[in-house]
Amino acid sequence: MKQLYTPWGEALDREHPLPEYPRPQLVRNSYVNLNGPWTYTVEDGEEYTRRRTGTITVPFVPECLLSGCDFQLHSGETLWYERAFTLPEGFRRDRVLLHFGAVDQSCTVRVNDAVVGGHEGGYLPFTLDITDALRGGENRLTVAVRDLTDGGPHAYGKQKYDRGGIWYTATSGIWQTVWLESVPQKYIRRLRLTPDFDGRLLRWQVEADDPAGAHMVVRMNGTCIAEDRADEEGCGTSLIREEYFRPWSPEDPFLYTVEVTLGEDRVESYFGMRKFSTVEHRGRRVFALNNEPYFQSGLLDQGYWSDGLYTPPADAAVVHDIETVKTMGFNMLRKHIKVEPLRWYYHCDRLGILVWQDAVSGGSPFLPLYTQYLPFIGVPIGDKPSRRLGRADEKGRAQFERDLKGMIDLLYNCVSLCLWTPFNEGWGQFDAGRIAAQIKVLDPTRPVDHASGWHDQGGGDVQSRHVYYKPVRLKNDGRRVLALTEFGGYSLPVPGHCAAEKEFGYRAYRSAEAWMDAVEKLYREQVHPWIDREGLSAAVYTQVSDVEEEVNGLMTFDRRVTKMDPARMAAINGLLTF
Repeated sequence: MKQLYTPWGEALDREHPLPEYPRPQLVRNSYVNLNGPWTYTVEDGEEYTRRRTGTITVPFVPECLLSGCDFQLHSGETLWYERAFTLPEGFRRDRVLLHFGAVDQSCTVRVNDAVVGGHEGGYLPFTLDITDALRGGENRLTVAVRDLTDGGPHAYGKQKYDRGGIWYTATSGIWQTVWLESVPQKYIRRLRLTPDFDGRLLRWQVEADDPAGAHMVVRMNGTCIAEDRADEEGCGTSLIREEYFRPWSPEDPFLYTVEVTLGEDRVESYFGMRKFSTVEHRGRRVFALNNEPYFQSGLLDQGYWSDGLYTPPADAAVVHDIETVKTMGFNMLRKHIKVEPLRWYYHCDRLGILVWQDAVSGGSPFLPLYTQYLPFIGVPIGDKPSRRLGRADEKGRAQFERDLKGMIDLLYNCVSLCLWTPFNEGWGQFDAGRIAAQIKVLDPTRPVDHASGWHDQGGGDVQSRHVYYKPVRLKNDGRRVLALTEFGGYSLPVPGHCAAEKEFGYRAYRSAEAWMDAVEKLYREQVHPWIDREGLSAAVYTQVSDVEEEVNGLMTFDRRVTKMDPARMAAINGLLTF
């Protein structure tokens, strides 16, 4: 792979990378960032022999440029991280919590040689109470990581040891911010914020050991517009009077702020007043935003970076991606087979772009006959747990359902998140109809695309189609929203900005002008007509940026070149309305 730095990675402060507060929807005035230089050692799992040692820049994975390491952790090896820390004077209250944004895949954590906990799964945050292991002065933090990638029950997404085409470099270890906070003995663990658009209410719930009496204040541009106290279950409602009611949308992404106090604890958060649903429009079911039909034109977003791989090189890099696709007229991003750091969703909320959230796929290797060949010739199959879709292992299926619930709990408050997708193209798919119904119980406020691409089991809210290599032909089933959830993927390599010698795309071009003409023709002739003909309600073009061998992005992998003409693309997107 060629070394390609983004502008932000080139300017990285390795002593203080990604210093921003990592949890925007539960902000507390207590924060010590532990990103930066850590020491590391890799041990062989059988011989317990040191294979390598050195310094790594956390939270970048060892496989990426920004970590300063550039090695692949393999199954059977253990990656040991270590660093010292001293709590600032006056920092410690009753309890000290250690937070990890995400560690891929399994880890054990020690403070001063005492095991304080661990975690399984590479995509969700976890918190450990380390109070009893702390001592005065300097403390030592150690994290032991193992990663099976696609060799165990855990989700792994698009990671492969043998990368190529649509499969990318396997990543391991700490890949999101590590940080400390101090809290009183009685503290708020979680907020659940549910805007009731029709009722003009914010329904809220505080999760704590004893949440009764928690006090909520809602502010609009700094002015208090509502307040309430929680009942014994920690629940409350706050009325947003008509004069203060301002709907959230991509065109007007207005956010209210909230402050919640419980005893000595105080946190801040935010919400937007919006409603995601489906409605009847000209005899078809379509997506609606705030009760009005709303066409969603989006991009597939893999969330990979040429220098940070899974980890954005800087907060500003995330903002750049979102602002760039908005200038092109897109109003939605489909976050593909990855759960991002929470600041990514915060920027979508405040900048105004809808988010479709995929669950991260896993399971044993899929059989290409069932995930590639039969779907392309239109042969439907069932999705009972089986080896053909990589789901014969009961342990792996149970882990997927636990991870699914964890993801929904984590992202429930995200204002911009408007749709859940548990399965993509049969990768690890099983019981999709049942899983869709389960999601509706966990979150009744958002539609579900139960099987993106193919192996449709008739469930969920979306009739979902992926079309590559052939003309777009769609037929509405009359019951659900019709969505073109992947298409396009036309490739255009940009010399000097390609990460690999091999190139992958669904139709190749060498001229930027010919590529742009082809994309416009695709939208005008094969997307736009289906809005009137069959009630097409959404379209997701592949993709935001190039990724390794894939050169079908609207930007290069290093984000230094925007291939797409923003004004021309915005004009195309302007056609995609009901």
